[in-house]
Amino acid sequence: MNREEAYKLLKENLSNNNLLKHCLAVEAIMRGLAGRLNGDPEIWGITGLLHDIDYEETKGDPLQHSLVGAEMLKKLGFNNEITEAVRRHNEAHNIKPEGIMAKALFVCDPMSGLIVAATLVLPSKSIKDLTTENVLNRFKEKAFARGANREIIKQCEPLLGLPMEEFTSIALEAMKSISEELGL
Repeated sequence: MNREEAYKLLKENLSNNNLLKHCLAVEAIMRGLAGRLNGDPEIWGITGLLHDIDYEETKGDPLQHSLVGAEMLKKLGFNNEITEAVRRHNEAHNIKPEGIMAKALFVCDPMSGLIVAATLVLPSKSIKDLTTENVLNRFKEKAFARGANREIIKQCEPLLGLPMEEFTSIALEAMKSISEELGL
């Protein structure tokens, strides 16, 4: 499945515009990380794009989230690397991600939320004005963007071998590259 087909599939399963933007943000970060970690940007991007494909279907039962999505993708013929990355990205299952792509998805999911929140408190509300330093400062504020799990984001170093500052910079630059699609 190419990127265009994957996006069409996502839109068939998600109607919430903010959720679609989140998936676009995770796709962009995954592509950025693929470039840094010798992954395939197309495969990593599609994995990021589709990681929450079941979110609206499972919102009443968060423990089903990612399990349903992985099964859905498996039935559509996606390979095991992709389906396992999707299945393991939900920390509620307490299943450690295996493989570099799954580890990348695991840490970039909450990072995208932190970056969006850090953008929205800027006077300009423009991601183009956000710096890595801004994001790192917000990261330290426990009360800020509580949904962005800091413990998972901090796993960038042990899981990916990327220091926090480098990971943040890659994620931020990736999201800046699609600022118009994100409305930021």
